[in-house]
Amino acid sequence: MASLAERKAYREKIMQALYEATEGNRLLGVTGAKLLHDLGIHEEDLAAACTYLVGEDLIAVDWATGNTPAMVTLTHQGIRRMEAEEEEQG
Repeated sequence: MASLAERKAYREKIMQALYEATEGNRLLGVTGAKLLHDLGIHEEDLAAACTYLVGEDLIAVDWATGNTPAMVTLTHQGIRRMEAEEEEQG
């Protein structure tokens, strides 16, 4: 079981990876397999983080069998959050 700090870090990694890969375009997404490979997150932790982010209306997920995200996309709210963070960082 991941610690609270790890869970928060996974969520941020997922958001950042989606934002970079899609360049903030809601029409583009990333497969769960690519996120697993690129981020090095265990499948269960990826599913838990994605479920949390869906609940916050930051991402949308098409689920495959076994609680694996098939496709993950940013929502409008998710894009706005990432753009706000980018503006804050300069």
